[in-house]
Amino acid sequence: MIKDLELYADKIVVELNLEILPKDEYDKTILKEDDKIEIVAFVGGG
Repeated sequence: MIKDLELYADKIVVELNLEILPKDEYDKTILKEDDKIEIVAFVGGG
């Protein structure tokens, strides 16, 4: 999903079912139909 959305794994945090998903589990995690996902992207600015 991260690749499909063209996101950079080092610049996001993923919450899966109200728990932070460790970055080393991004590639190993298989999403299920009822999973709740929140992706927070860090954006620089000034």
